Amino acid sequence: MRADRRRHGGARIGDQSEERRTDVTEDSTRGWGRHSAETPPAEFSTDETSAPERSYPQDQSSSPQPLDVSRETEVDVSRETSEEAATSVSRETRPAWQVRTAADLADQQETFHDQATPLAQAAQHSVLARSGGLRRQGAPRPNATRVMVVANQKGGVGKTTSTVNVAAGLSQLGQKVLVIDLDPQGNASTALGVAHHRGVPSTYDMLVEGQPLVDVVTECADLPGLWVVPATIDLAGAEIELVSVVAREQRLARAINAHPLVGTAEEVGDDRFDYVLVDCPPSLGLLTLNALVAGQEMFIPIQAEYYALEGLGQLLETVEMVRQHLNPQLIVSTILLTMYDARTRLAAGVADEVRSHFGDQVLKTAVPRSVRVSEAPSYGQTVMTYDPASAGALSYLEAAREIASKGAPA
Repeated sequence: MRADRRRHGGARIGDQSEERRTDVTEDSTRGWGRHSAETPPAEFSTDETSAPERSYPQDQSSSPQPLDVSRETEVDVSRETSEEAATSVSRETRPAWQVRTAADLADQQETFHDQATPLAQAAQHSVLARSGGLRRQGAPRPNATRVMVVANQKGGVGKTTSTVNVAAGLSQLGQKVLVIDLDPQGNASTALGVAHHRGVPSTYDMLVEGQPLVDVVTECADLPGLWVVPATIDLAGAEIELVSVVAREQRLARAINAHPLVGTAEEVGDDRFDYVLVDCPPSLGLLTLNALVAGQEMFIPIQAEYYALEGLGQLLETVEMVRQHLNPQLIVSTILLTMYDARTRLAAGVADEVRSHFGDQVLKTAVPRSVRVSEAPSYGQTVMTYDPASAGALSYLEAAREIASKGAPA
């Protein structure tokens, strides 16, 4: 039986081989191949064991290709392809500019400097910021203490953020700065890393209890040359308690003028405070009125949006009333654009309108939106110490330098 199976199996295998040879012959006559029953089939270009297709380019539409393509055919195909590609590139995508060689740049050494390119300047600025070189350059000290009131009854425009970061920037530029926190929320005290819980000597003790300013001042640990008067939650009831006090709007002015380190260089000497920055609450109440009476200059942060412009008009009306009745020396000296988004037309429109109306009072530096600026207070720091090389820190440092360079208005 096994022998019969072998004979029958051999017969079937032979029949299958005959069928295969017949199919190959038929395919050859139909044009699907170049081989016959006697010649082995040609290699496909996609076979793993065959030569790459670039060595045997297809010259006909049939497949597979034989291995009899000469080297001359390959060279001719590559030459024609390269010449056509070069012609199409030169005709269609030829650039309008001309590439300058090293020899061309060498001829322009007298007029061209690598250090003057924007990329080189930005790299130098970044290196100086990370290494502290920008802070070491310093800024000129004013001849007398400048008392600046940071106010805007519109909330969320960056008053506290601008106060603490500009103060930190001024201290890094070699100035001696005092920050007075008049906001019951105490956010400026938090950003500067100063305790402001109940029981801590604060602005409430100075305004309501009548303590001297020198007794409620705390030095900032992270920034040498920066002192803070913290604000506690008790300050929220100060406006009600001051209603019956005589000359209640003069309380802060008297406390500042009585400090031994506030005054001119001839009166106090080199130990004087160069700047006193007063952070006001987002309202036009009695606390803000005390700051407007005590200050010499107004520092107004403005968010680059329409609502901030609407609130600015109301603030200027209040400033004019204070000038007429309580503090004739008060002037608007500094306006800073905050949360500026250069990608939007709204921000550019607001900036143009503010600059056209206030002119040189608006700082050239605009503070962009920055996540680092918002993250820094959660670590009890300003962005100047949290990330000195960030866009927000560099902007506030330039704003502080611009304030110091402009000097006090005449």
